[in-house]
Amino acid sequence: MDIIAGFREKARGKNLSVVLPEGRDERIINAARRLKDEDIARPIVLGQPEQLAAAIEKAGVDLEGIETINPKESERLDFYAERYSDRREGISVNVARRIVVKPLFYGGMMVACGDADIAVGGVASATSILIQAGVLTVGLVPGIQTPSSYFLMVIPNFLGENDKAFVYADCAVNVDPSAEQLADIALASAVSARRLLGQEPRVALLSFSTRGSAAGASVNKVRHALKIAREREPGLAIDGEFQADSAIVPRVAAKKVKDESAVAGKANVIIFPDLDSGNIAYKLTQYMAGAQAIGPFLQGFAKPITDLSRGATVDDIVATVILTLGQVLKNVTVV
Repeated sequence: MDIIAGFREKARGKNLSVVLPEGRDERIINAARRLKDEDIARPIVLGQPEQLAAAIEKAGVDLEGIETINPKESERLDFYAERYSDRREGISVNVARRIVVKPLFYGGMMVACGDADIAVGGVASATSILIQAGVLTVGLVPGIQTPSSYFLMVIPNFLGENDKAFVYADCAVNVDPSAEQLADIALASAVSARRLLGQEPRVALLSFSTRGSAAGASVNKVRHALKIAREREPGLAIDGEFQADSAIVPRVAAKKVKDESAVAGKANVIIFPDLDSGNIAYKLTQYMAGAQAIGPFLQGFAKPITDLSRGATVDDIVATVILTLGQVLKNVTVV
């Protein structure tokens, strides 16, 4: 299964645009060049002229035919500042201008105002700053109050079948989500699965307990999250609480889950109760199962904004752009 290759072909020739706010990094320059040359996307690189020149020299490629913007000199700066001020109570246009001129915020406003389809950043910025910029510019999906993250995990020869893809969440952002936040994560992850997997999500809320086999505060949190998610999205196939094997292995689910479930043994979206379990699980899956771990991707935003690891390679950046473009290509309405 090569999900990236599939979305690459779908994106080619569509002239979808990606704003890359960190033009001061040579990896961004190389990625922009590849995206343009392979006709995957129309990159827009942000940066001051001297920063771009230094990064171009390090990258060893040029930006011919690629749009570059210096936010400080942009004709759209005042427009973005006015729009930002309109959305943020108590923020004057002058203050908004000082905020929006920052590349991550400028890139977010480009997406918010329809001047770019997606924004991808993080190679030179902390995740917390990118999330803050996303929340304050494009905002969150109505009804979602918790930005979160997911990994796309592709497991080779899963249970004797072909490669199988799962969405794992949240593995990078929320340390100890409340029941309400866990419900947000589950609902946002269901949307991410629809967009990327091209199939209906079957969402499993994990625990050390399966349907009352154990008790504790964390189990109660998962049960409460399930109740909230079902009330908000009654048509979604979501269930729990499940131990991991009950969620993904049919024969185990048949023994442990006695009543009917659309999810038990068939889950393709795995929701972890906290960041400890999510982060540990994706790394163990990646290395012990030889799985492909793609991400983390941010989710819950009204428009696509994605984070990159500060250790990301050029290949990682290109792959992240391709999969983020998948959110636009699939044109799915978020719950």
